[in-house]
Amino acid sequence: MTGLGQFSKGASWEELIYTCVQSFDADGNVCHNSHLLNITLTMHRLLLTSNQLLDKLLILFRSTLEENKSEECLKMCYFIRYWISEFWSMFRLHSCLSESVEQFKDLMREHGQEQLCPLLQTKWMGDREWSRKASQKIKASSKKRKVSLLFDHLEPVELAEHLTYLEFKSFCRISFSDYQKYIRNECLTEIPAMERSIALCNGISQWVQLMVLSRPTAQLRAEVFTKFIYVAQNLQQMQNFNTLMAVVGGLCHSSISRLKDTCTYVPNETTKVLNEMTDLLSSCRNYENYRQMYSKCSGFKIPILGVHLKDLIAVNEAMTDYVENDKINVQKLQALYNHINELVQQQQNPPLLDANKDLVHLLTLSLDLYYTEDEIYELSYAREPRNHRAPPATPHRPPVVVDWASGVAPKPDPKTISKHVQRMVDSVFTNYDHDGRGFISQEDFEKIAASFPFSFCVMDKDKDGLISREEITAYFMRASVICSKLGLGFSHNFQEMTYMRPTFCDNCSGFLWGVIKQGYRCRDCGMNCHKSCKDQVAFECNKNAKTSGNPDWSPSSNTADSAAPGGHDGLDEAQFIYTGDPPPDCTNQLRPNPASYSNQLTVASGTSLVNRSTQTEAALTPSLLQPTLLTPSPSLSPCPSPVPQRKRAAANKLSITLNPGDENKSTHEALEKENQSLIKTNESLRRKLKEAQREIEILKTLLKRHTLRPVEEDSASSSS
Repeated sequence: MTGLGQFSKGASWEELIYTCVQSFDADGNVCHNSHLLNITLTMHRLLLTSNQLLDKLLILFRSTLEENKSEECLKMCYFIRYWISEFWSMFRLHSCLSESVEQFKDLMREHGQEQLCPLLQTKWMGDREWSRKASQKIKASSKKRKVSLLFDHLEPVELAEHLTYLEFKSFCRISFSDYQKYIRNECLTEIPAMERSIALCNGISQWVQLMVLSRPTAQLRAEVFTKFIYVAQNLQQMQNFNTLMAVVGGLCHSSISRLKDTCTYVPNETTKVLNEMTDLLSSCRNYENYRQMYSKCSGFKIPILGVHLKDLIAVNEAMTDYVENDKINVQKLQALYNHINELVQQQQNPPLLDANKDLVHLLTLSLDLYYTEDEIYELSYAREPRNHRAPPATPHRPPVVVDWASGVAPKPDPKTISKHVQRMVDSVFTNYDHDGRGFISQEDFEKIAASFPFSFCVMDKDKDGLISREEITAYFMRASVICSKLGLGFSHNFQEMTYMRPTFCDNCSGFLWGVIKQGYRCRDCGMNCHKSCKDQVAFECNKNAKTSGNPDWSPSSNTADSAAPGGHDGLDEAQFIYTGDPPPDCTNQLRPNPASYSNQLTVASGTSLVNRSTQTEAALTPSLLQPTLLTPSPSLSPCPSPVPQRKRAAANKLSITLNPGDENKSTHEALEKENQSLIKTNESLRRKLKEAQREIEILKTLLKRHTLRPVEEDSASSSS
C-alpha cells in the first residue's frame, strides 16, 4: 500500500486539492502523487458530490487568478483536464459538471486567460475508442466454432467456457461508481448492473439444481450431477471463481444433497473432487482458502463478488469518514480505493476463449429461471420421497451459498423475455433447419428442450412430426412466463364468455367446447382461451389492439344472451357484435377437419345435431341458426396468437344484419317464448311432484300393512 505521508492522519479538502494540483508539471504531465490524485478524484463521492468538489476548485481558481499566479492557474487547468480525460464517465452522467466547467471558462475570459479554455474541452468524451465498454472486448462468434446445442452432447469444458463468457460480460458492466453506491446503501435496489450479476449467479445455481432434478431416475440424475462436477473443475482451472461458487453451491444445496439414491450412483473419485472444491470455497476463517488461491492467480480471473463486497462493507464500517478536527480520513479512502480498483482492473483482462453465439443464446434463455425454494424442495421430495424408516443421513458439508445473494432474482419483463426467446429460436433454426423450410423435427426439438429443466406443454399440435418456428417460439415464451410468474406485464382482463360461433383458444389452438360459458375472453385485447389456459397465457396483453375506431371486437354487455340452448334465464355474458362486410378472403377459408373436431352450434329449440361418426355436434345449415346471431366476423383477430393458427370455420356467413329495432324485437319475442316455456315446465314439474307425493303415501300405507300382518299370525297360533 502506497504511503500517504503527511495525510496519514487526515487532511482537509483544500489540502487535498492543492496537493493534487501540484502533481502536474509545467507541461501537464503527472510527476508525483498520482496515487493520491486518483484516490481524490474517485473516492470523493463518498463524502461529497463531484459538483461540490468542482465548486471548491472554482473558488481556489478565482483566488489564484486574482493573485495573478498564472503558473498555478495552468496547473489547475491540467488537473481538470486530467479529471475529464481519465474519469469522463462522471461528466457524461452528470450534466451539471459540464456546466461548472463552463463557469471556469467564463472566469478565464473575464480575467483575460482565454488561451486556457481549450484545455477544458468535454465534447470529445464520447468519441474516443477506449471509452467503449470493457465487456465488448470479448465477442461471440457463430462461424469460427461449431458446438452442439444439446446439453447431453456438450462437453464440460464447453459448458464452462460459455458460462465464463456470460459471467465476464455481466462482471464488466459493474462500474466503479456502482461499488461506491453499494458501500453507502448496502443494498442492490439502485444498482441494476450489480443486481443482474448476482441474479445470474443465483440463476446458474438454480439451473444446476433443476437440471439434476429434471431427470426421472436416480442414475440419470447422477450422470447430470457428475457432469456439473467436471464443469466446476474446468471453471476452477479457468479461474472463474464466481461461477464456480454458483455451480458448487447448486450441487451442495440441500435439495440435491438429500437425494441418497442419486448419490449412490456417483463415483467416489468424483465425490472427492467435489469435496476438494467445497473446501476451497468454504467460508471458514473468512474464506481463507479461496483468498490464498485468488492471490496466487494472475491474468484473467473472476472473483467471488460477494466475498469482496463484504470486504468493502467491513472497511466502511470499521473506519470513520472523518478524524479529529473534522479532517478527512484519507486512509479509509485509500483502503476502499484499493479494493474497488482491484476489481475494476480485472475487467481489463478478457478470457482467451471463443464462444459460440448460438449456445450463448440457448444458455441465456435457460438461465432465466424464477423458481422459489419451496418449489425446488417440492420437486426434490417428488423425485425421492422422505423415507421415515431409512437411517439418519450422514452429516454433510454445509451448502456452499453466499448469504448476500439470497433473495436476489432476475426481474423479468416482456421485452427481455421476448428478446431472449427470439435469439434462441433463431439459433435453433440456424443449426437444425438446414433446408430452410421453417421446420425442425420433433426429435431435434426434444433434444433441445432437454437443455431446459422441464417441458411446459405438448408440441406438434398438427401431429405432422415437424415443429414450426411459431410453435417453438410459443413454447419457450410460455415456459418463460410460467416460470417467471409475470403479473402486470402479461395480465389479461379475462371474463367468462358464452360464444355464439366456433372459437379457438389463442393459447393452445384448441377448440372451445361447450354449450354455454365455453371459455374466457380478455376485455382489453380480445384474446380467447380455455379456463385451464387462463392462468398459463404466455402472451402479453395488448391493450391498444382494441381502439375506438375498430368496433369489430367490442362486446355488447347490456344485451341478453338469448341464443343459449335450453332457454337459460339470467345469462349475462356479453355477445360479440360484428359490423361491416366480411373480408374478401373469408369465403376461401378452409373448414376444420370433421374427424378432429366439429363446429358446435345450437339450434333455436335448444337441441343439437350429433355427428354419428365423431359423437360431436355437427355444424348446422344457416337456415337452422338463430336470426339474432352474429354477422360475418373478420378473418384476423386483433390479438393474433403466436402459435400456429388453425383455419377458422367461416360460421354464420348467410346471417342477415338486422336493424337495432328488429334485433330488439326478435330478442324480446325470444325472451317471451322462453318465459312461457319455463312456466309450462314449472307447472309440469308441480304436477309430477304431487303425483310423486301421492305414490309415497300409498307406499307408506302398504309398508305398514306388510309389517303388521306377521304379528297377527303369530298371536293366532299362540292362542290355539
